[in-house]
Amino acid sequence: MSNQPWWEIQVTAPPSLEESVFWRLSRFGCRGMVTETEGSEVRLRSYIPQQQATWLDLAALTLWLRQDALLLDAPEPQVRCEALAEEDWNQSWKRHWQPLEVGDTLAVYPAWIPVPADLTRQAIRIDPGNAFGTGDHPTTKMCLEALEFRLAGEKDLREFTLADVGCGSGILGVGAYLLGCPKMYLVDTDPLAVQASAENLALNEVPNEAYWLREGSLGELLSVLPEPVKGFACNIQTEIIVGMVPYFAQLTQPDGWGILSGIPIEKYPTLAEALEREKWTVATLWKRQGWACLTIRRQPPRPF
Repeated sequence: MSNQPWWEIQVTAPPSLEESVFWRLSRFGCRGMVTETEGSEVRLRSYIPQQQATWLDLAALTLWLRQDALLLDAPEPQVRCEALAEEDWNQSWKRHWQPLEVGDTLAVYPAWIPVPADLTRQAIRIDPGNAFGTGDHPTTKMCLEALEFRLAGEKDLREFTLADVGCGSGILGVGAYLLGCPKMYLVDTDPLAVQASAENLALNEVPNEAYWLREGSLGELLSVLPEPVKGFACNIQTEIIVGMVPYFAQLTQPDGWGILSGIPIEKYPTLAEALEREKWTVATLWKRQGWACLTIRRQPPRPF
């Protein structure tokens, strides 16, 4: 890594803005995002090389963040930008992310922290780079917990297949493999996410034959699937999930299931209505820190 200065961008906002702030920072080119909860607000820290953003660019970013809040009828976020040296960026980014336990059997470890030899959990090692999915965000954590729950309920995983639509850092794919899933299909429209997923799958020694990874959307995945999968996961923006609901039946086997996360609680009714229209049932619903995660299954045919 070159010795270059960085900007640290801190955005403090109500939880209802977290999704839009993350999206805006991602579009701006930020990397290494960390979310912290402070009382009734959240603080997102992210980083971008100074050679990619001037003060004028940062001023424009601040304006966009405030406009986003205005459109969502939410309080104006507080934005702070600070210049950091390369060494300071490395230490600041790493200082805000520590190992954490997830569910009953998993633990997420940053790539730069050694996994203890006596760890009794399955360790997911992650270096997220520009991609979403470090395990510390409620949406990712709930998604991993739901995945653990669903896979534990399967009688036989030897022929099980899973799709991760919007794979981000690849954390769900790694987790699924460690939980016994032998074959996974991962897609993301962001090439940087695909790169991060590939690197993290290799970091966790997931064999190449256990996954198929490409840049693309659900449509591209459906065009190459040899047969529908047994389970799938989507941890992405609610509006995108709602648009994909009509295609879930084509993605999954008749007795298949799905995990949906990344959903602000206030947007859950909109998603629930879309699922009902397409004959999907919400089997379980988790809520945490203003976010919802749900598992879904096909509604059984009604008898004549």
